[in-house]
Amino acid sequence: MSRSQPPSGAPGEAAPDPPGESTGATPPTRDPLEETLVASEVIRRGRILEFRVDTVERADGRRVRRDVAGHPGAVAIVALDDAGRVLLVRQWRHPAGRALLEIPAGTLDRDPATGATEDPDAAARRELEEETGCRAGRWERLADFWTAPGFATERMFLYLATELAPAAGDHGPDEDEALELVRLPWREAVAAAERGAIRDAKTLIGILWLARRLAPPAEG
Repeated sequence: MSRSQPPSGAPGEAAPDPPGESTGATPPTRDPLEETLVASEVIRRGRILEFRVDTVERADGRRVRRDVAGHPGAVAIVALDDAGRVLLVRQWRHPAGRALLEIPAGTLDRDPATGATEDPDAAARRELEEETGCRAGRWERLADFWTAPGFATERMFLYLATELAPAAGDHGPDEDEALELVRLPWREAVAAAERGAIRDAKTLIGILWLARRLAPPAEG
């Protein structure tokens, strides 16, 4: 039996800063584009999102307002089985007005008492089991990225899950979700992404990342 390995980085460990952001002892030079938060007005709090209007001051002293959708963050998983197939879920997306084919994903839970956000490593394991009924013996954190930085705070953590096996216990999607599990050979998944049959952003990122991993470009 293969030994389970945790994702890169210890649970709860902060993800590395994006390129260009200093983490050394010397304070970084202030970004000339940096905006400073002056005031924030919450318009509405939903089950997941918080909608607010932030007033910020630009480096030139001018104050402007920004519409922001606050989000606790999310995880997405590229799950690859031993037959080389990618596990995808098909579900109806109301804002898009259609069913989309996506990699398993989910929002980080937030403790209602403390406001603490769930560890992404734990969330990835939970979402894989809930949406596919599988667990993984090996995990790797591939990347993290902002999904819509122009207006939303959602930061998504992308994982690769392999050595898949059926999960013990009774697992299933959330009550408000209806999912169809689809297994595609990874080359077919890449082809579907390239021809536009897959139109979900996180899924495009995950599948094309997998393609680069499994079939790296030839050195020219």
